Amino acid sequence: MRLKLKNTPEQVELIKAMGSKDPAVAREASEAFAAFLGPVVRQVLMQANTSAGIYTDAPYDEDDNPSYPLDLYYNEGANVVQVWSQSMAGGLPTSHISGLEEMKIATYRLDSAVSMNKRYARKARLDVVSKGVERMANEVLVKQDRNAWAVILKALAEASTGGNQHLLQSQSAAGTSPSVSQFTLEDLNDCMQRMARINESYAGGTPAEAYSKGITDLYVSPKVMADIRAFSYTALGGSEAGQAQTDLPDSIRSDIYRAAGAGSIFGVNIHQLLELGPSEKYQVLLNTFTGATNYTNIDGGGSLPVDADDSTIVGIDNSKGAFVRPVARGEGGETFTAVPDDQFYAARMEKLGFYGFLEEGRVCLDSRAIVGINMRDDD
Repeated sequence: MRLKLKNTPEQVELIKAMGSKDPAVAREASEAFAAFLGPVVRQVLMQANTSAGIYTDAPYDEDDNPSYPLDLYYNEGANVVQVWSQSMAGGLPTSHISGLEEMKIATYRLDSAVSMNKRYARKARLDVVSKGVERMANEVLVKQDRNAWAVILKALAEASTGGNQHLLQSQSAAGTSPSVSQFTLEDLNDCMQRMARINESYAGGTPAEAYSKGITDLYVSPKVMADIRAFSYTALGGSEAGQAQTDLPDSIRSDIYRAAGAGSIFGVNIHQLLELGPSEKYQVLLNTFTGATNYTNIDGGGSLPVDADDSTIVGIDNSKGAFVRPVARGEGGETFTAVPDDQFYAARMEKLGFYGFLEEGRVCLDSRAIVGINMRDDD
């Protein structure tokens, strides 16, 4: 994520004032810059976060205790339900067993601080100040994403509904020593079938579309995205996947070709994440959560664990609103606060700095909104 300050006379004068040798002038300018900085970083965090499209914000007043009624998600026959959350930033997400009640949600502070020599401000080095602000925002962004995906992957690893695991093995992982899996439409179809099976309505029957549309978004690794792009010019299946070759209609091939494989298939939006795939950080994290648990394909075969060198695909039903991000809101409605770092106010320090923070939580209230399929990769 990159931030760039506009080179306007007003902006230059403000930056120069932050580097003033007069502490009162420098402090006033720093407070003015911090007031401008908070809303900018907040907007960037909302757009750059890879999990922003999964979680629904639930603002609450700071110093309050956020909660959520679980009976909005489950039918009256459910005595206890299982939700996933974490009590501290970077902590291990836990599967919390709760009745149909108003569940309190744990939140935590994510923060970052940057500092620089005042001479950069006095020289109006907007590039240096921009890089400092960019670093502060990126540090918060990395912490946000890590905590958000930890809850998502923990829920995927442990979720089971009616005896059906939410995480499947690819159909090509049928033996004890499978070859490298190739993503096919059969894998997507299996995910959609599993989502339909576990996603019953409040009455235990077929849900209305407003309650659940099935998989709306698919998060994939670059390797799987390459398989999807290949749909536009190769037959599906083949010897590598151990399946007979099939073909796609020209109209679908054309759509995939025009979208460069980054559009949608069967109405499911496709998102590429560099953090997914062999030995990437989210795959390694999922491997930690799954442990020695074995997962089968939709037919009950290919019982295998998830390895750190695999490529796991994550399917989300965003129509359920099951992933919630409670976020603290200040008196002015702001969710990200930036303030001057007062440890540098002393004249002998000859430095200036800023401290930024927000308070939020991450929780999966209904694991029926997530499924996945694991693609074996023995390379």
